[in-house]
Amino acid sequence: MIGGGQLARMAHDAAIPLGVRFRLLADTPQDSASLVVNDVVLGDYRDLETLRRFAAGCDVITFDHEHVPTEHLRTLLAEGVNVRPGPDALVFAQDKGLMRAKLDSIGAPCPRHRLVADPADVTKFAQEGDGYPVVLKTTRGGYDGKGVWVVKDETEAAEPFRAGVAVLAEEKVDFVRELAADVVRSPHGQAVAYPVVESVQKDGICHEVVAPAPDLSPELAAEAQALALRIAGELDITGHLAVELFETRDGRVLVNELAMRPHNSGHWSIDGAVTSQFENHIRAVLDLPLGDPRPRQPWTVMVNVLGGDYPDMYSAYLHCMARDPGLRIHMYGKDVKPGRKVGHVTVFGDDLEDVRERARHAAAYLRGDITE
Repeated sequence: MIGGGQLARMAHDAAIPLGVRFRLLADTPQDSASLVVNDVVLGDYRDLETLRRFAAGCDVITFDHEHVPTEHLRTLLAEGVNVRPGPDALVFAQDKGLMRAKLDSIGAPCPRHRLVADPADVTKFAQEGDGYPVVLKTTRGGYDGKGVWVVKDETEAAEPFRAGVAVLAEEKVDFVRELAADVVRSPHGQAVAYPVVESVQKDGICHEVVAPAPDLSPELAAEAQALALRIAGELDITGHLAVELFETRDGRVLVNELAMRPHNSGHWSIDGAVTSQFENHIRAVLDLPLGDPRPRQPWTVMVNVLGGDYPDMYSAYLHCMARDPGLRIHMYGKDVKPGRKVGHVTVFGDDLEDVRERARHAAAYLRGDITE
């Protein structure tokens, strides 16, 4: 796996009971996954020779992030390296402009959008619709809210162009909530769909996930799952695909983003599903039969633990574990920094409000927001 973050760490956990040997290309020995994986190679994923040396002896290469240069992956593929998902699929997660063009070509529902040349062009885009505000995104390099701006006028629209990357303008969608449809697809075309979840974002970062999405009509849930499966097939994706969606006030779903790797919206599945997104991703890239994605309980709530001003989170274990023996805590081994994802908690059961309150309390206590 290329990338040493928490996604690689949790994928490694899923590989252990399968007896799958795991090699990691990480930036530093302190990366989240570097702390738990035995076979770690340190190097720059942007360097082709580093990638070649890392890939030697690996049966399959997969990813913790989407940032490996597309041309390097195409070179590795041409040299016989098994890259999954392949570069011709992964590029649609790397470049938002290409993603929108591809989704348009297959008829997937998206917000109104187009590439814009400069701030004046942003104003023209706004005037073609309902005016400002407009969402601007750099086509490459963004994640967790980075590379995304909501601008109210032409002056504010100047900032994204300073990055020197192509800029995509999108209408600001009047949505009820954000959803995510997570699916996994294997090379021979087998695919499974997890329940559509509700994803709560704060400051561009996923804060909370509820599985399944409360009060989502069965018809719209089935439509979202079918859309995600169709995108996975049309883009020839191998592995996990997260389709982030807007649920609009008029009862539609629109595609917001794509991620071709395990995703924050699927972390609930570690404890809450028969087969986690991480295990199914590993099964898919190895072309093994996929596991059951159904939930174990009626409700599962996952809340991310973000760093704050309380660095010693482990001292909070005594309270959290004693208060709620059913709580599942997942910490990523990271140094605590304000706003940084350092872990998540999961609670499942048959009463949504009880499950949600328990998960929120534990995350807040670990962060230090509450002390009782």
